[in-house]
Amino acid sequence: MGMTAGEAAAATPAGRDRYVDFLRVASLATVVLGHWLMAAVTTGPGGGVEVGNLLAVRPALQPLTWVLQVMPVFFFVGGFSHALSYRSVARSGGGYADFLRARLRRLLRPTMLFVAVWGAGALLLPVPDVAARLVAQPLWFIGIYLGMVAFTPPLLRLHERYGWGAFAALSAGAVAVDVLRFALGVPYVPFLNFAFVWLAVHQLGFLRADGRLRLPAALAACGLAGAVALVALGPYPLSMVGMPGERISNMAPPTLALLCHGVWLVGAVELLRRPAARLLERPRVWRGVVAANGIAMTAFLWHLTAMLAVYGALISLGGPLPAPAGAAWWAQVPLRVAAATILTAALVAVFRRAERPPAPRPSQAPCPLSGPGAAFGVALALLGVLGLSAVGFGGLLDGHSATLIAFRVTAPAAVLMAAAGWALVERAGRVRP
Repeated sequence: MGMTAGEAAAATPAGRDRYVDFLRVASLATVVLGHWLMAAVTTGPGGGVEVGNLLAVRPALQPLTWVLQVMPVFFFVGGFSHALSYRSVARSGGGYADFLRARLRRLLRPTMLFVAVWGAGALLLPVPDVAARLVAQPLWFIGIYLGMVAFTPPLLRLHERYGWGAFAALSAGAVAVDVLRFALGVPYVPFLNFAFVWLAVHQLGFLRADGRLRLPAALAACGLAGAVALVALGPYPLSMVGMPGERISNMAPPTLALLCHGVWLVGAVELLRRPAARLLERPRVWRGVVAANGIAMTAFLWHLTAMLAVYGALISLGGPLPAPAGAAWWAQVPLRVAAATILTAALVAVFRRAERPPAPRPSQAPCPLSGPGAAFGVALALLGVLGLSAVGFGGLLDGHSATLIAFRVTAPAAVLMAAAGWALVERAGRVRP
């Protein structure tokens, strides 16, 4: 608390796994850069702004997603961190609610600030609908991560008892879901893979935390071979990110092919562990990683806002918006990325304080209902954040809604659920005497 990045780097314990911190930053940075590059923004015949996807314009680029779709790496790192964090809380005498509050403060505080600012902006300013929808879409990641934190204690117990068997069971669940989905056409069941696929990747982080993730080359080879076979022989699309208008997506809901992709990536990054660890021993490199970790979530939340501001400035100044994937479009990429980086840095400077959790409260009397209250809070926050990712900030007071799995959700309802869930998590755990 209150340390500069240099001071925090200098105080790093000798046994800290620096590579995990690097992977957290590198994976989010890759996602941010990918979003900036994939956005194919054009102006329609009536002057309206349309946002497409570069990979849909140039399908030949879709194999790049097999390297650049790195969300599985972030969730893998999350599993590692959650295992260590929960065990630390348990050793100090804390319970489920203490673990949730400790893990979610740095996640929900900047998220709720983002929701509040964009919600107010959508109410008070003439925000284009496409912008109000687009900036909310990455919130799905926050929702999935909330679920991972919530399920960490029971899944960690399964890991401690069964090891690789727990990962195998989650993977078998993903296989069963895809069979029911593609062979039998069972409705709604595909959404179960939001849990099975991502929690299986998360489980690999538990194995990493206990030193049981051996033979990374074999892991990478098996994952890559499985993904290639499924795409070549099955109904799975080539792209590991969602494409506009596609009938089947590997991302929403996740598929077995995406799980194999995650396994391949985990094996690949583990192969780079030793050379990266030597690099991270350099003080200047490590200071950069520490500084980036302190602002990573804020940058992730605001990077699409910065990108849309860049395109808005180009349009308002009468600047050219060349056809996506053309020579002029590629020539403009460095300028757009540089401008988006500068604007993201400015937004981070404004909002970064929300990513600094408040000082921990002194030890207090345990509350017997804190665990259920925290669990209910996480469930509400998860539904609210996922609801916002589906409906966006447009039409806050117009009754606009979107379908979240099997029910309709409006933006005001999603905001209320997220805020109520956040409040419950903040208050759960230990009550003031």
